[in-house]
Amino acid sequence: MSLKINHLSKSFQDHVIYSDFSIEIPEHTITCILGPSGCGKTTLLNLISKTILPDSGELVGFDNRVISYIFQEPRLLPWKTVRENIAFVLVKNQTSIEIVDKYLRLVELEKFADYYPSKLSGGMKQRVAIARAFAYPSDIILMDEPLKTLDFKLKQNLMNSFRKLWQFDKRTVVFVTHEVDEALMLGNDIYVFSKAPVEIKKKFSINPSSERLLESNEMIELKKKILQIIN
Repeated sequence: MSLKINHLSKSFQDHVIYSDFSIEIPEHTITCILGPSGCGKTTLLNLISKTILPDSGELVGFDNRVISYIFQEPRLLPWKTVRENIAFVLVKNQTSIEIVDKYLRLVELEKFADYYPSKLSGGMKQRVAIARAFAYPSDIILMDEPLKTLDFKLKQNLMNSFRKLWQFDKRTVVFVTHEVDEALMLGNDIYVFSKAPVEIKKKFSINPSSERLLESNEMIELKKKILQIIN
């Protein structure tokens, strides 16, 4: 089963972002959108979330789907603890306590449940944001370059945390980035976008259950292919 965007057009004044653009997003997989800055990746997420509307075209299968969003910044409430930030998106009852505890364990933050955001590192804050997105009963998780400001080691830890969560709870994920390594670590399907007006230059698929080691021969070869297309 796939979600479909058919014959999409979207412009801002005279700047055409999408013109008769179509893409399929398989459900219960991680679809990565890889492309240069300013090519329209975030615009696509905003169209999916209905934050903005297309000039023309149709989005098929998105109606009545509940969406979580993970932004470039964690966007935690500073006056609430880690536990309270996650619980904030839930209806408060006994089940919500169990849900919060489950996701705290999965992102390995149970020891920091009563900390406030000011006491957390950047990577820990983003882990809270990821746990919150999964705790919320959504069908689709949109990720807008949430690793952009972190160093490579923190990125790797966060990507491993995210894949661990996703293996446990396989939501439909659309993840946008301009970093090839991030796409290789997270994406099951990787779409390489051109500059605007957007065209799909190539689609790559990776076995969802395969181990994601960037130094493996498979990942090295795939990275070379992607870089040749981007460049």
